[in-house]
Amino acid sequence: MLQIFHNPRCGKSRNCLAQLTTMNQEFEIISYLTTPPTPEELKILLQKLSIPAIALVRQKEKIWIENYKEKTLTEAEIILILSSNPILIERPIIVSGDRAIIAREESKTLDFLKD
Repeated sequence: MLQIFHNPRCGKSRNCLAQLTTMNQEFEIISYLTTPPTPEELKILLQKLSIPAIALVRQKEKIWIENYKEKTLTEAEIILILSSNPILIERPIIVSGDRAIIAREESKTLDFLKD
């Protein structure tokens, strides 16, 4: 079953959820803002996404700009920051087995679901 890391306040996340519903896909909603992923869960997610932690960061968020933008951070430090500040996690994310995608573009989502 698919999982979607969903932020109900995010238009792209809402659109992705609607797309999955329209396609009659079974999925589980992960409310990552209310139940943030642990650092270990984030490491696994990053492996599925095949990206470094910095690529998962919403770098235009105020909290990032004010607290972390100018710092040189390790992968482990970024993962801890994301776990402590889940608003910084890019969304929506769709997980299918051992693969995942940041589903910000409908065409990429469709391609991901076809594979």
